[in-house]
Amino acid sequence: MRVLVTGGAGYVGSHTCVELLNAGHEVFVIDNLSNGHEEALNRVKNITKCELGFMDADIRDADVLDKIFTKFKPEAVIHFAGLKAVADSVIVPLSYYNVNVCGTVSLLEAMDRANCLNVVFSSSATVYGSPAYLPYDENHPTCPANPYGRTKLVSENLIHDWVSVDRNRRGTSLRYFNPIGAHPSGQIGEDPHGVPNNLMPFISQVAAGMREYVQIFGSDYETRDGTGERDYIHVVDLADAHIKALHCQPRLNPYEALNIGNGNGITVLEMIDNFQRSSGVSIKYELFPRRDGDLPAFWANPSLAFEKLAWKPQLTIGQMCEDTWRWKKNNTRGYNVSN
Repeated sequence: MRVLVTGGAGYVGSHTCVELLNAGHEVFVIDNLSNGHEEALNRVKNITKCELGFMDADIRDADVLDKIFTKFKPEAVIHFAGLKAVADSVIVPLSYYNVNVCGTVSLLEAMDRANCLNVVFSSSATVYGSPAYLPYDENHPTCPANPYGRTKLVSENLIHDWVSVDRNRRGTSLRYFNPIGAHPSGQIGEDPHGVPNNLMPFISQVAAGMREYVQIFGSDYETRDGTGERDYIHVVDLADAHIKALHCQPRLNPYEALNIGNGNGITVLEMIDNFQRSSGVSIKYELFPRRDGDLPAFWANPSLAFEKLAWKPQLTIGQMCEDTWRWKKNNTRGYNVSN
């Protein structure tokens, strides 16, 4: 199958390109590199010994999209492209709506013009908002607590409405939780631009001597050790879920939203302990007051994805930590090739 991957030079996108190529698909990536790295795609080709197409461009550029659809003729799209920092979305909400929502509209319009009927969308557990109950299942009310989550929900609704127009269309939104880890080769991994937004890059930067300590915000939550609790999934398992969704789309409902997670929570202190045991490196941390808007705990009920995609995560927290550390110690400065 010919698959267009938007945002394919990013963290989850690059790992998904590896799995697509290993499964025998043809891949073309469009990415404006605001969150991604062209070097990641070079390494994807090295890992898989396969070629892929790439254009440094924005999906809001209709002319560029039309050229790609005309030349590559994708049979399906996996849509990762977008801004992704919750805190930033509160500061510059219009930018998030412009990039995430307008980008999705532009992509769907291009798919219309090219008669491309299948899309798998990179959504997020942030669409749920504060938990009315745990674990989150797909019937949980959707009430995002920040602009980032709202842009994801609007994009989901756009895809749902787009699918409803034509019975031959298929749209699948994967609401995933907290991806961590790296490819076991150590060649690709998470390399955020600027200050990280997630826990694991902070831990690995402390392990690599780039930061003095991990800041833990909140130590008095009603969790096992007082620190925040999240559902973490290995990025390779997450990439595999996208491939399974693509393969299963003909058998799914025209539109499906599915949780992608492990189904259990790990606290911040538990994650640090796992990383220390996996890496053999001591991780210093300091405790700070809670941040406004942070939830004490949340995790997924992923049973619907298990059933519909015949998919389950295979990799443990220990493997997530081992792969993260292998990536970081081999690539202290990330994709900067002058390491």
